[in-house]
Amino acid sequence: MANLPIERQKNNLIVALVKSARPVHWIKNLAVFAALLLSGLLLKKGLFVDTFWAFIAFDFATSATYVVNDLFDIELDRLHPIKKFRPIASGDLPKGLAVMEALLLAMVALTISGTLSYLFFLIIIGYLVLQFFYSAGLKNIAILDILIIATGFILRVYAGAFVINAHLSVWFLLCVISTALFLASGKRRSELNLIQQSSQITRKSLISYKKDLLNSYVTMFGNASWLSWSLYTFFESPRTDTGFWLTLAEISRTATISKLLMVTIPVVIFGIMRYESLIFEGRSEAPEKILLSDKALIFAVIIWVIMVLLIVYAGVSSNTPVY
Repeated sequence: MANLPIERQKNNLIVALVKSARPVHWIKNLAVFAALLLSGLLLKKGLFVDTFWAFIAFDFATSATYVVNDLFDIELDRLHPIKKFRPIASGDLPKGLAVMEALLLAMVALTISGTLSYLFFLIIIGYLVLQFFYSAGLKNIAILDILIIATGFILRVYAGAFVINAHLSVWFLLCVISTALFLASGKRRSELNLIQQSSQITRKSLISYKKDLLNSYVTMFGNASWLSWSLYTFFESPRTDTGFWLTLAEISRTATISKLLMVTIPVVIFGIMRYESLIFEGRSEAPEKILLSDKALIFAVIIWVIMVLLIVYAGVSSNTPVY
């Protein structure tokens, strides 16, 4: 790199800084919008802007943790068939500069979060601390590593709820926990496939996992995910006072308004079935890439969002919150 022209060196360094921040992973931070979407408050003035800034804060926080994780994993990443191309492992990004990048990203995240909510600020601190200890060694402890990954998803959802001061239904909380554990165990199951193919142990906790055990985790949490969402839609669907939905209820009691969100259940089941098939094919090591590349999953997510928006916002009563 030293023999390259100065301008090209700068460009390569900028690319390395961006890659080490892993912006593609920011899609996972869209979870902060969950409370806003399902609470019926999406159109309330100011709340979307606050949630958007919460999303940005989490983007910087997660990027900081990715850089720190790569600093801890330099040697192991160099043995990985994919991770060896990461900027720090490949040598494109010097360690000293990577440390500065991580500190700057964390400071920006804390600064933004401090302007939004005290509780949100504490969540960002808690997330950064948890992820630091995860990178420092907790990720090497089987089962605990899956629980910590899942906790990161749960914190994202609660962060969004704290920013808008929304109440989270216990059924929705169970759905978030189950889905987070499903994604985390699926990630480990897919990693196990890659390790068996390359015969290189690049994550110590994988030594303690057996394929059948991870298969049972994926199946168990996948079932829990759609079941808890089903219970949420049954008990927490919004009541409505607009003509269109009331007409449906008059046609048949089966279409009663309080159960309308249940029509999203088949879409959720399809999404889980599709993702499980990708897990067992070994293609779910990076959930965010799957959600951006698999056409069937993208279609399912779009349909689910449209259905929820129509049900919650095309006929939700102004006097009856979802949560």
